[in-house]
Amino acid sequence: MSARHVAVVGAGIVGVSAAVWLLRAGLRVTLVDRERPAAGASFGNGGVLAACALVPVQGPGLVRKAPGMLLDPDQPLFLKWRYLPRIAPFLARYLSHASAGGAARIAAGLAPIVTDTLADHLALAEGTGAERWIVPSDYLYVYRDRAAFAKDAFGWGLRRQHGVDWEEMEAERFRAFDPAFAEDLRFAVRMGSHGRITDPGAYVRALATHAEARGARMVRAEVDDVVREGGRVTGLRAGGETLACDAVLIATGVWSGGLAAKLGVSAPLESERGYHLELWEPSVVPRVPVMIAGGKFVMTPMEGRLRIAGVVEFGGTALPPSRAPFDLLLRQGRAALPGLTWARKTEWMGHRPTTADSLPVIGAVPGVEGAWLGFGHQHIGLTAGPKTGRLLAQMIAGQRVNMDLAPYAPGRFGRG
Repeated sequence: MSARHVAVVGAGIVGVSAAVWLLRAGLRVTLVDRERPAAGASFGNGGVLAACALVPVQGPGLVRKAPGMLLDPDQPLFLKWRYLPRIAPFLARYLSHASAGGAARIAAGLAPIVTDTLADHLALAEGTGAERWIVPSDYLYVYRDRAAFAKDAFGWGLRRQHGVDWEEMEAERFRAFDPAFAEDLRFAVRMGSHGRITDPGAYVRALATHAEARGARMVRAEVDDVVREGGRVTGLRAGGETLACDAVLIATGVWSGGLAAKLGVSAPLESERGYHLELWEPSVVPRVPVMIAGGKFVMTPMEGRLRIAGVVEFGGTALPPSRAPFDLLLRQGRAALPGLTWARKTEWMGHRPTTADSLPVIGAVPGVEGAWLGFGHQHIGLTAGPKTGRLLAQMIAGQRVNMDLAPYAPGRFGRG
């Protein structure tokens, strides 16, 4: 039996995408969030529609390299040491996938939800007014030289295996494409069929506004629990009230774990804290979005500013931002773009929801009719959000899904 009225908990890119597609399927939608749409990672991401983003952090060699990275202030891996006792069990599970086989399995799971991201965003945004923020573009990975690129051969092999094509540019050819970069960056990989969002927060808010105009009810409240009778969803407890519905989708990013646990799903979920700087009125911007491969950070041209984003920090959701990641991003951004100046600078830290196996949780809750989950997209939330939302809307509406959803099964970690 398909649902008639769906409560979507979470107004980030996944929840809002699902809401739009549910409305298009003819269902009633209530969108619930404790803050306004795009208040979290959907606001602060790197803004890249990264069709190539299927290589996980847990590559072979991470276990060996991680301790040295944590002690090196120029490496993009940080840890709030007081948080270590709490996160240690998660890290043990996370690092258990850091092998060639583990990375290959994760890449195979990520490829179906990322490789068509530009088309997915264009289909989602069509007729909503949000199209104005989508810019189709190339995407560059920039290296010091070909030797540095060759060290990443494992990851590029996974990309090629899943249909990602690229052009390699050295020295003068790279300079002719974009002369903005430092002289010691002499090699680039250029990939087509990517894109960028020129204001991620405004983009997701525009989609939410469209959903509201199409009849979605917007509720700003903290969700406490899912109401069930006879093994099926009948409502949602939010803000001291019970909202009646016959299906619920939990899509609250890193905060989804508590509600999932109440539904009997045990999902090992942590925050990979991400950072960004925005340099307003910059003197120089790259021609297209760029990943500086050596520093694992992205530079994306946006409306009126350059966003520099990246870093992985494990430290939970309650501790304040660290100073060192901001300083690292600024040092590296200046090194990559000589002569870079700006009128003002803003900073942001937010929470990427990461599961122990780096694959999102997408699908129905076992044993609870009408309960659905969509979270855990780590670094690919903006990229994979529209596809995830559409898949969930199809499942909730009782439509056929032409895709293997087993890698994302909510029950794969066991019962809570």
